[in-house]
Amino acid sequence: MTNGEEGDAMDIRTIKTFQTIIKLGSFQRAAEELQYGQSTVTMHIQKLESDLGVKLLERGKKLSLTEAGRLFHQNADLLLKDYDWLQASMDELVKGEAGLIRLGVMEPTASYRLPELLGPFLRHHPKVKISIHIGNTTVLGTMLHEGSIDMAICSTPASGLEHTFEPLFVEQLALLLPEAHPLAEKPTIYLRDLQHEQLLITNTLCPYRQKLESALLEHGGSPYAAMEIGNMAALKYYVQADFGIAVVPVITATPSPPGTILRPIADLGDGLMTGLLRKPAGSPVSLATEKLVAIFRERLRGAAG
Repeated sequence: MTNGEEGDAMDIRTIKTFQTIIKLGSFQRAAEELQYGQSTVTMHIQKLESDLGVKLLERGKKLSLTEAGRLFHQNADLLLKDYDWLQASMDELVKGEAGLIRLGVMEPTASYRLPELLGPFLRHHPKVKISIHIGNTTVLGTMLHEGSIDMAICSTPASGLEHTFEPLFVEQLALLLPEAHPLAEKPTIYLRDLQHEQLLITNTLCPYRQKLESALLEHGGSPYAAMEIGNMAALKYYVQADFGIAVVPVITATPSPPGTILRPIADLGDGLMTGLLRKPAGSPVSLATEKLVAIFRERLRGAAG
């Protein structure tokens, strides 16, 4: 642009005015169509030509396009369509009907609870896109801090200094063991009964493993033998194959696989508190995200394993 350093960029209104003049063939008709004064239409064209640094119209008894005017006219409709699409997208975003929600989720919520919540939400909001990142609480907390996700469903974080945590439900735990295992016949199972047993456990960062190991130390269930299996969903299959026994979220083993039995542990206490991890109050968040949060609160609060 000739005066791009001094003037403003092209105004979308001036482009619409230009296209309307070409469609109707006169400044006066364009003014009537757009409900502008004729002087406003003239000013729009003068500004557009000034911004572009070229002459677009030859004024005489009959309007005619210059070569630059013909080129601009051919391409301006695409620009206006893109603008209208962008404007509609912004309106949908403001109304919570569009946008991208980056959601972090811990297992087993990601596999066992989230799909039935997201299905109805996305059917009602088809233009909202959701990106799901699965990880443990530590990883999800780091992602939230770095801005890689907008919120997370996870266990209680180690600290509440950076984010807010809203408890929603307790993920209940129980002991999964082969039907032929001696503990299967015991009327009541305590943590001390797991001493010296072959326990199938997840990785060291898993909050379920951390809760179990703390409970074992506190209630006499240590020492024990362990086989580490990185995927929580796989634990029940290794129990079924008689590699050992495992403390698992009840929801992941209901119904229990053939040949296995799920039993409560009397002194394990409550399961693992699970809730919403978000940025501090006052942080900007889309309306679509708030709508999804409302569903989580309604459907997950008080959920039981």
